[in-house]
This record gives sequence, C-alpha cells and structure tokens, in this order.
Amino acid sequence: MAKKVTKKVTKKETKKEKIDKSKKLIQALKNHGAQIYEDLENGEFPKFSIPNRSISNIIYDKKLRQYVLGTNASLRSARNSSQLRSFTQLLWLAFFANKLTHEKKSSTLRDVYYSSQAFAVDFEDQQESDNIIVDLEAVLSQPREDFFVFPEERSSIFGDLTIEYTIPGYEGKTQNLSSHPDGYAIGPSMTSAQLTDTSAEMVIAIEKGGLFTRFVEEQVDKKFKSIIINTGGQAPRSTRTLLKRLHDELGLPVVILTDGDVYGEHIAMVIKSGSANAAHLRELTVPDAKWMGVWATDIDKFKLPTIPMTESDIKRCYDLLKDPRYEEGLWKRELEVFIKIKRKAELEAFSKYGLTNITEKYLPKKLEESKSF
Repeated sequence: MAKKVTKKVTKKETKKEKIDKSKKLIQALKNHGAQIYEDLENGEFPKFSIPNRSISNIIYDKKLRQYVLGTNASLRSARNSSQLRSFTQLLWLAFFANKLTHEKKSSTLRDVYYSSQAFAVDFEDQQESDNIIVDLEAVLSQPREDFFVFPEERSSIFGDLTIEYTIPGYEGKTQNLSSHPDGYAIGPSMTSAQLTDTSAEMVIAIEKGGLFTRFVEEQVDKKFKSIIINTGGQAPRSTRTLLKRLHDELGLPVVILTDGDVYGEHIAMVIKSGSANAAHLRELTVPDAKWMGVWATDIDKFKLPTIPMTESDIKRCYDLLKDPRYEEGLWKRELEVFIKIKRKAELEAFSKYGLTNITEKYLPKKLEESKSF
C-alpha cells in the first residue's frame, strides 16, 4: 500500500518543529553569552563547560541503539593561558552561529574557516576550525546544521517524493524528485524541505554513485516502489538526517546496499547507530535500518569476483569485533567470515554476470530475505 502524507499536517508539524528548534538554539546561545557577561561582572574568568568527547566518555546505549556521551565534562577557561586560544575561537564561533541563525544564512565548514579571518580570529588550518565547530555542537547539544553550517560533500536522491522548499526565496515551491535522471543533491534545501507526498514503500541507500545511476536507469524506484539514495561512501550527516526523516515522518523502511568489505559493513552500521564522533548528537540514526548486503557470505554464495583484503582491512575487522555493536548476530558473523576468507568484493562485481544482474536477480532476492532479519 502506497504511503501518503497529508500535506497540511506535515507542513504544520514541520514548521512548528523548525521554529522550536531555532528558538531553542538562540536561547542556548543567549544563555551562554549571559554567563560570559556574568562571569566578567563578578570579576571571574569566563568559561565554557564542554562535554568530554574522549573515548573513555563515549558509551554505547543499547536502549537508544547508538553511541552517546557520558556525564564527564571539562572547563575551557580564559584563566588558563593554554586554553585562551581555543576559548576565544569557541566564543567567536558562538557569535558567528548566532549571526547565521538570526539572518538565516548558510555557511560551509570551509567558509567558517575563512570567515574567521575577517574577525582576526586565528585558526591554524580548517581541521582546527572543524574541531571547534564540534565543540560548539557538544556545548549546545545541537548539530551544526541547526546553526546553518554545512559540509561541502553531497550525496543524491531519486524517486517519487514530492518536497516543498522552506529556504528563503523558495518557500512554497514544490519538486518531485523523480523528475531528473541524475537525481537531486542532498544539501541544506533538501534536508530542510517538507516531505509532502510519496508513493514509495521503502528507501534503498546505496554506497556508490555508479550503482545509483544504474538503479535509476533500471527504474528500480518503480519496480520496487522505492526512493533511491546515493550515500557517496560514508553517508554525510545531511544524508543521514534525511534518511531518518524518511523513516520517521513517512514510515518508510530503510535498507542499505554496500560493497562487500569491512568498510561497507561499517557504512551500514553508522546509518543504523551513528558514529563515536557524533556521540553528542541524537538525530542522525535509523536504528531499524537493515544492511542487506553485500555480505561476506554473499561472496561465495553468488560466486563473485574478489580481491585480497589488505592488512589494514583485516585489522579493521578485529577492531570492529571489539565494538559492542558487532558482538552478536549478523554483524559478528560477517566480520568473522571476512577474516576467514580474507577476500572482498565490490558492488560492481555482479557485472560479471551482466549489467542488469544486480537489479534483476540479487536485489529482489536480498529484499525478500531482508523481511526476515
């Protein structure tokens, strides 16, 4: 049965959610700013309390099915000369985030780095700037996207999904995402749009752009009543946000198709349960998403062409086996098979049996199997 969303209800709920989120962010920034002034008026050195993002403070929450931060925090104070630089950077970034939020202007990670120079705020390189942005996320408990800072990378989406834009200058304009054969980039305007209508019954997330194009050409969206998303390797946060919205707001199950290697397995797990690097955030996971392949066991089952695993690949397998998310079931089994066979296969390996083999044989078989796990 086709999934439909009432346009009026979605619009009302989405706008209220956006207003509440923006108000919460601005109020949090005001509170931190007021605390800085209060410290100065009291003759104290201003400071920030920052949740500790070290490995020792990152915990896997089995109830939430994702990594979260523990209760440990550290003070970053203007009193400590070794912290003064990073304190000033964080204070400036809070100011810049407030400016972006009020003006509803978007920026990129790269743009933040260069914008700092106009205020004589010194970052050694973009990596240092990016780290301070993550600090501010942790302080505010809100993702950088909420204060209009986005990464450069993009993935793409295709299928029968009608959206309504909410960004300034495009408010109210609608677009059906099956109208362009190259798909549509998943950027700020896409992740913030209202999801108004779809006939799709599922979402297929694919690791690679080449297979995304193949799926569009083979009309997988129509054959399997699906929305197709190219994650472009490890899914950017904007893509994970959209996957979560498609699942939560439209009730669409999410299945994930990756290369048959340890990194493909982890790409699927990050979509399901997040990453340690984003343990301070909550709205980036789809715990009910299913990794349907390519599994290590599929390599022999489908007689796929393979290449040898590297020492780095094997080490990665052993590292993941220490991760609580890989302690049992499918995830542990497939890692152990990878270690045993020491071989890996790419999605393109199915082309050995013809260009349409993956869409005509493998995909329907795996989709049927995914109903039982």
